[in-house]
Amino acid sequence: MPALVTEQGIVHYETYGRGRPVILLHGWLGSWALWRETIEELGKYFRTYALDFFGFGDSLDRSTEFSVTNYVDLVYQFMDRVGIVKAPLVGHSMGGSVSLGVAARYPEKVVKVAVIGSPINGASLNFFLKLSGYRGIANLAFAMPILLRSFIFGITHLAANDGPALHRMVAVDAAKTTADSFFQSIGTLRDTNITPELPAMKMPILGIYGRKDIIVHPMQGKMLLKYAPTAKEAWFENSGHFPMRDEPVRFHSTISDFLHNA
Repeated sequence: MPALVTEQGIVHYETYGRGRPVILLHGWLGSWALWRETIEELGKYFRTYALDFFGFGDSLDRSTEFSVTNYVDLVYQFMDRVGIVKAPLVGHSMGGSVSLGVAARYPEKVVKVAVIGSPINGASLNFFLKLSGYRGIANLAFAMPILLRSFIFGITHLAANDGPALHRMVAVDAAKTTADSFFQSIGTLRDTNITPELPAMKMPILGIYGRKDIIVHPMQGKMLLKYAPTAKEAWFENSGHFPMRDEPVRFHSTISDFLHNA
């Protein structure tokens, strides 16, 4: 199980393939496991890295801050420790918002960015996710596990076409979170607005959004196009919040084409 030490803590990651580096970033209540098939596909052409954010998966944070800003710094430190001079970032949901944050703060480190179902403005999050970003709600959910299990069951069964399989994966990942990482991460994502930084970004940006997404409003793709001069969009008509699971063949083809050609 590869891991490295940063100033903030121990970062767990998985890597596969050879070639130019590509970094994959998961979303809220997720882990590197979201990218199992993607790692195999992109690993045919690239050296792929999929890491766990602090408070998720198997990464360990020395502090108690689980914010989008903290995750931006995590990615920068990860690249520095591994020796990656610059790379494309591919982020799902919260991971896409983090990717754009890295591109804004450290543009010299980012070749291009692909975001999948990511909020450009956190106000676009599903009501129940926004509610989850409050300490009192998180404490209640963790004090009464049946509430947390019911929430995860409902969200996962509505978020993707293969709800039961997605639920099994997310349930395992969610079991590794704490009340602090649960509410701080989604709370800071709820309060994030990337639109002011987008006009200055020069690198290619791809927005992938599922028309059936009930987690992040799919019209965030239009907002990305409006504010980011280099952005392009790809709409997945038969996908919800997880196009990599709902339409995997087209998803991997779209990402691969973007990484090779944009």
